[in-house]
Amino acid sequence: MKVTVLGCGGSAGVPMLGGPDGSGDWGACDPREPRNERSRSAILVEGPGGRRLLVDAGPDLRRQLLANRISVVDALLVTHGHADHIMGLDEFRPLNRALGAVIPVLATPETLETLQTRFDYAFRPPTGPSFFRPALEPVPVEAGQLVEVAGLAVRLLRQDHKVMETLGLRIGDFAYSTDVVTMPEESLEQLEGLDTWVVDCFQRRPHPVHANLERVLEWVERLRPRRTVLTHMGHDMDWAWMQANLPEGIEPAHDGLVLHTG
Repeated sequence: MKVTVLGCGGSAGVPMLGGPDGSGDWGACDPREPRNERSRSAILVEGPGGRRLLVDAGPDLRRQLLANRISVVDALLVTHGHADHIMGLDEFRPLNRALGAVIPVLATPETLETLQTRFDYAFRPPTGPSFFRPALEPVPVEAGQLVEVAGLAVRLLRQDHKVMETLGLRIGDFAYSTDVVTMPEESLEQLEGLDTWVVDCFQRRPHPVHANLERVLEWVERLRPRRTVLTHMGHDMDWAWMQANLPEGIEPAHDGLVLHTG
């Protein structure tokens, strides 16, 4: 199975808008290191049969797909309804054309309600083959389910993002956990025996709604995955600092990182 980290930044990306000259606020991140430039978090999972599951569709989706030469997506899973994970839904028009079909969107009923409110036109009857608007099919799911999508068996996990619950996912010995600050016990149990875990780590110091480095290290000490990859990183998480200070087996993601697992 191939997993592409399309983006690994927080809700504002790195750099954030601003900075003394308007070229961006890099925080502690060295702007000379290209791997410190991070678009909003999303991944693409490609199974052995070649079908592709996109996980989240933020405002950087267009350039993420172009940068990784991805023209076809078979399904979308949305972890939750925050803007940095959904504002790329209008980009699905050419994806519909490439697939020649409506694209299913898996999300909780609460998240689907958000999507259908903000992108109501994308859930109307399809306009293929030209698809002059996105054509999406809502598929309600819940944490705890095992769902078959894009040729993959996906276990959905409950995560606490403080302001709402989010969906994590496990496929075989790979798992993805973005936007989480506290992991419920039943979800930790479902994460046992991982090979590769891509997990939210927004900054070094504690944060009210995202895991910080100390929290991730606690989870890793319990779960002991072979490889832990940090994502949803803010401008506190400098690449060189992480390379010098992270324990063995824990590494930062970067936009375009490809993982092979399973």
